[in-house]
Amino acid sequence: MEALLNQWLWRQEYWLPPGFTWEDMKETENVHYPRPSHLFFGIPCALILTGLRFIFERFVALPLSKKMGIREKYKRKPSNKPILEDFYSKNGKHPTELEILSLSAECNMHIRQVEHWFRYRRNQDRSSTTKKFCEASWRFIIYLISFLIGVAVLIDPLVSSLYWYYMLQLGFYSSMLMTLAFDVKRKDIKEQTVHHFATIFLITFSYCANYIRAGTLVMLLHDAADHFLELAKICNYSKWKRTCNILFVIFALVFIVTRLYLLPTRIIYSTYYYSMLRFQPFFGYYFFNALLMILQILHMIWAYMILQMLYRFTFTGKLGNDVRSDVEDSDDSGQGFKKSSEVEKKRGHRRSNNNCVSRKATENGVISNSH
Repeated sequence: MEALLNQWLWRQEYWLPPGFTWEDMKETENVHYPRPSHLFFGIPCALILTGLRFIFERFVALPLSKKMGIREKYKRKPSNKPILEDFYSKNGKHPTELEILSLSAECNMHIRQVEHWFRYRRNQDRSSTTKKFCEASWRFIIYLISFLIGVAVLIDPLVSSLYWYYMLQLGFYSSMLMTLAFDVKRKDIKEQTVHHFATIFLITFSYCANYIRAGTLVMLLHDAADHFLELAKICNYSKWKRTCNILFVIFALVFIVTRLYLLPTRIIYSTYYYSMLRFQPFFGYYFFNALLMILQILHMIWAYMILQMLYRFTFTGKLGNDVRSDVEDSDDSGQGFKKSSEVEKKRGHRRSNNNCVSRKATENGVISNSH
């Protein structure tokens, strides 16, 4: 397996600058270089973290959510309607007005009843507040530990501590991908998936190519803001609105400073420009900077969402149902009634027009017959 990887994947002309080989990175008594084979431990590390997450959410986060007063709302089950269920599973959760009209006629139901059915059905698929609280608690613990370790590694970069810091990050993001299908479905799930893959590739490449310093700083800047976000979510689920608002503002400021200023002006600029003062361009150079740019684009997308929430908070004093886009679609119970009433008005308007036309036709017929 190692020979096959060395032949097709870890070819030195891909990952190392011209004039350097893997032989130049062999360990000696005094110098220890990272090796690609070291990363294989990331697989059992991901499995271990997944198991620890299950234990933490089951025996720590769940009792904590009850002590903090989180109670689930009653979810009304929709009636058994095979036609609507078939449409829900195949065509989507949010039918258009024309589709609602068609379904109401097909099922012999009132338009508002169809709207209610889809709302109740969507609520059945929506994850509970307790589950979201447990997930946010786990991510808060991991992000906080990672940030503290990153600060310690930055102050005293020992070889062993760097390795375990990398394994923690690689195992965590790998476990996030493993459990993505079972986690709460969020609005930015596509962006999160791209982010996790890009982060895993960055961790892997920066370790193998000995870009340890740049990789460590990138991970540290990411962890600097995320634990504030997860803690804000915990407070939001616990109805601690004021604390949630304060933490979200702190998160937004740290996010903007670290990911929109420090990351592009210090790290990306250094890896893109200063590295070429010492080495000639090679595949790994373009690969590494392309991954950093993908992360930066995602940061700009999330920053736009964050600034929208800060704008709304500034002028209304409210952040909304949750922080950032990292949340499920909000309950649209009010929208369902609004849409159904609009459909009813349109249908009633059409009916009144049809009645007027029929009355005019009748009157014309009576008049013509009388003549």
